[in-house]
Amino acid sequence: MTIPAAPGSPPLRIVIADDQASVREGLVLLLGGLPGIEVVGAAADGEQALRLVAEQRPDAILLDLHMPVLDGIAATRRLTAEHPGVAIVVLTTYADDSSVLDALHAGARSYLTKDADRTDIAQALHAAAGGLTVIDPRAHATLMAATAIGPKREPAVTTPPPDGLTQREVEILALIARGLTNPEIAAKLFLSSHTVKTHINRIFAKTGSRDRAAAIGYAHHHHIG
Repeated sequence: MTIPAAPGSPPLRIVIADDQASVREGLVLLLGGLPGIEVVGAAADGEQALRLVAEQRPDAILLDLHMPVLDGIAATRRLTAEHPGVAIVVLTTYADDSSVLDALHAGARSYLTKDADRTDIAQALHAAAGGLTVIDPRAHATLMAATAIGPKREPAVTTPPPDGLTQREVEILALIARGLTNPEIAAKLFLSSHTVKTHINRIFAKTGSRDRAAAIGYAHHHHIG
């Protein structure tokens, strides 16, 4: 999904964090040369990233997972707690289900792998800053494969959904985990957009999810979807 900057709007201010100098410098050049993006800092580890975010107050951070001093997951947890207004986009080599889930649970809003091109990365940063979630197709496929054990079955009637979720909320959460938008969920379930939004707000409250990315992580953790 493309979220272009509005004409005349200030550029998206970002910090880049990656322990490999060649990757970090390459991202600074690639993204800094795009219209609508301003790179305000680059960090070689999680602690540097936290200091830069505190100093620069960016709109978003592009963060690798495996870094020295403080890794990406720990840095994501602290960024979420200390700077909740900063959108976190993970950019990493790893697309295994545990890395994706750990990142989403820690508070990352979007997850990309390093085969993404600069346009994909820029779009994910703009989307994340706008409150949307972008998950790399490869990472999403890995999550789906990890939770698809045998033929798809309906949950057993005797097993109540976790955290007080209703069956309808579980159904909607499963569709969120599959990447459907609110209008698509409404059309699939023959519900109004307002009803879907109400259900999603309740899902977020019951699961402790602050956004769609966290809800997707919750769904995969509980094998929903």
